[in-house]
Amino acid sequence: MNLIDVVADIVSEPWFWPAASVIVGLPVVLLVLGEVHTAMVRRGTPGAHIVLLVRNVLAPLGAIIVLFTQIPQEAGNVDFTWAKVAATAFGFVLILVLLNGLNLAIFVTAKQGTWRNRVPSIFVDIARVLLIVICLAVLFGWIWNADIGGFFTALGVGSIVIGLALQNAVGSVLSGLFLLFEQPFEIGDYIRTPDGEGRVVAVNWRATHLDTGNGILVIPNSTLAGASFRNLARTTGPYSTSTTVRFATDDPPQEVIDCIVGVANGLPERHPDAEASAIPLGKSWYEVSIPITAPGKSYGSLGLFRIRLWYAARRCGLHLDRDLTDTYATPERTRETLLRLAPRFYLTPDEAAALADQGANLQRYGEGETVQPGDRVPDAVRVIVSGTVELAVAASKGARLRVATLTRDDVLGVTALTRQIADAEAIAVTDVAVLYLPLAVVDALVRAHPELARDMGQAIDHRQQLVARALADAGEAPPVTSRA
Repeated sequence: MNLIDVVADIVSEPWFWPAASVIVGLPVVLLVLGEVHTAMVRRGTPGAHIVLLVRNVLAPLGAIIVLFTQIPQEAGNVDFTWAKVAATAFGFVLILVLLNGLNLAIFVTAKQGTWRNRVPSIFVDIARVLLIVICLAVLFGWIWNADIGGFFTALGVGSIVIGLALQNAVGSVLSGLFLLFEQPFEIGDYIRTPDGEGRVVAVNWRATHLDTGNGILVIPNSTLAGASFRNLARTTGPYSTSTTVRFATDDPPQEVIDCIVGVANGLPERHPDAEASAIPLGKSWYEVSIPITAPGKSYGSLGLFRIRLWYAARRCGLHLDRDLTDTYATPERTRETLLRLAPRFYLTPDEAAALADQGANLQRYGEGETVQPGDRVPDAVRVIVSGTVELAVAASKGARLRVATLTRDDVLGVTALTRQIADAEAIAVTDVAVLYLPLAVVDALVRAHPELARDMGQAIDHRQQLVARALADAGEAPPVTSRA
């Protein structure tokens, strides 16, 4: 027998072509799938894990099935064969691949805002588990001739028994699932419920977890599903918090409203796209509405508002909470401060004491308040009596650069004389007391004492140098001196 006859005999064997297809086809399939997986990982394409599962598990199992079908089976062992075992494993992996592919096509790649994107992942997981159980039952019935009808009957009866035994717990879970499907809130939203309010940090089958700022509040989903609650994060405009304050009946209402709105607009958490507002309610009560950046900032913002309003009301000569006394800014203390600063302004004691009758007075600012805005011409000259003030200038991208720190006897508002916009804003680092000198008083002092004008000019030049140096060190453009 020659070589050609031997080859012809081998090729004619029934196992040759299946074996040849495995020997040649499997490496090719593995190579192609490996390249596809590498390309998908490089591009960040979803579904790369599915390709990897096909390459590492499904393709080899398919090859094993092809080989096992060529092994002769013993006559007495037909019910159990390795081919059936491999087919079962192949069918299980194929089910996983198909379900993962279906999930990828329908839900993972869904666009934001579509119904596919709004379906909770819990529902997808439940549907996936049910489909796997059903497909496995069909698979075992097809390959191993298992009793599928009995399996589904037992499954149905067991579900009824478990449902009756755990109907309260199941009802809570179902309420949670329906709540998740409706999605009235998302992770990060701020909601208000009868039991409390807070930011949603977790949602599971049974309960919703709220961060109240003072611990985690756990509310059963069945409670949320059966009651009304408010999602403060889904509004048509910025969230606004409100409170009421009371002044004296002798305080002019418009001056009170201006004072309230000025304080509210200066809060750090005020929303930049909206302004605060206030209205009188009668009997010296006023309601203020403050737009803030987030509902969770309401508590702290209202507390800071009341603190700063206390200082602002006394600076404006108003009487918050009908308090008609001010034990700090008394005429005696004002006169003592003027006498101490008299040499600074080239004044005699009598001239300094007379300034108290011309509008000079003591004012106080709370920590964090703006003593002198940096975007307008100062309305007066202020001399620091106590406390610390920081000069800062605005930079690019909303940054603030510290220019200098001012303390006792330093002067604010030096550009008021030249009617120039202040280059830097002055922020109270601690509680600050200042001597307030109206612009008309300072103008009169400068005309009467030219050496004071020289000192003020030097102070203006020094401040401008500090601002220019701070901006240059930060790589910012130099300031443009402007006059109103």
